[in-house]
Amino acid sequence: MGRKSLARRSDRLAVGLTVVLLALANATPAAAARRPHSNGSGTPIGNDVSYPQCASKLPASPAFGIVGVNGGLANDLNACLGPSASYPSYSQSELYWSVSSSVGGSAQPPASLYVNTADPGNEYGGSAIADWPTSSSTSDPYDACTTTTISTTNGSQTVGADSNACAWQYGYNKAAQDALWLTQAARAIDAQSPPAEVASSPAAYPWWLDVESSNTWQAGSAGESMNVADLQGMVAGLADNGVTIVGVYSTAAQWDQVTGGTTPASASLYGLPDWIPGARSLSQAEANCTLSSFTGGVVALTQWTGRLDYDYSC
Repeated sequence: MGRKSLARRSDRLAVGLTVVLLALANATPAAAARRPHSNGSGTPIGNDVSYPQCASKLPASPAFGIVGVNGGLANDLNACLGPSASYPSYSQSELYWSVSSSVGGSAQPPASLYVNTADPGNEYGGSAIADWPTSSSTSDPYDACTTTTISTTNGSQTVGADSNACAWQYGYNKAAQDALWLTQAARAIDAQSPPAEVASSPAAYPWWLDVESSNTWQAGSAGESMNVADLQGMVAGLADNGVTIVGVYSTAAQWDQVTGGTTPASASLYGLPDWIPGARSLSQAEANCTLSSFTGGVVALTQWTGRLDYDYSC
């Protein structure tokens, strides 16, 4: 089955979800007294960052911060999400930056998260996908993920089937891993006794699913069905970790290419709010708030790119 080529992005990866007004409980008094970064326009704006910004100087006073959990792929970790061997101090953590530096001024919460998504299937480039599931959890709505035998460059191997059930389970597993990585990062930060405590519960944050055609997806009508199941599994995996606010970062063209489009039959994907990239200025980002939602929800955020990624709350 044909698939989109795999690409590790080098500039930014981000994800759309519903926006709620959260108090600045995680901001220090000094941070709350600062004026939100406004790009010279007077309009409060936020920033999203991920692994390409590790060890970089981050904005001092964003209205809100959105942090990538992954390191460019759906199954790896952003090395500076929390303290790590490469970035051992809480002050180097992008998660801590979003909590401690965000100063409000918009409808966005101080800190949100985004995760990379993909649906590689059971084989890619002649090799079996090591973390493709071979069985289902009890909550899999597509019945049982079963095994099959495929030919690889290493000979015949028994793997999970290329099916909706296994795709759903793959997405569920990735979301559970992302939630665990968030909890571990926050606890590692708090263990260093920083001035601002970081919430370790996944439920404390909105989560965005980054859906881009440059990641690995299955193709054709059957592939689109499996991609939808994969994303539904991610929504379910986050929900089972207490997350109540989930949405999608994508464009209409990419979303339709990956999923075939969203209708009420898309179940948990229908009506999710959108975070739309593609603008080159704040004014273009503001105008993009009037675009139609590709999920049948609302456009909650838009993004434009300059020296960094900037975000506007619609």
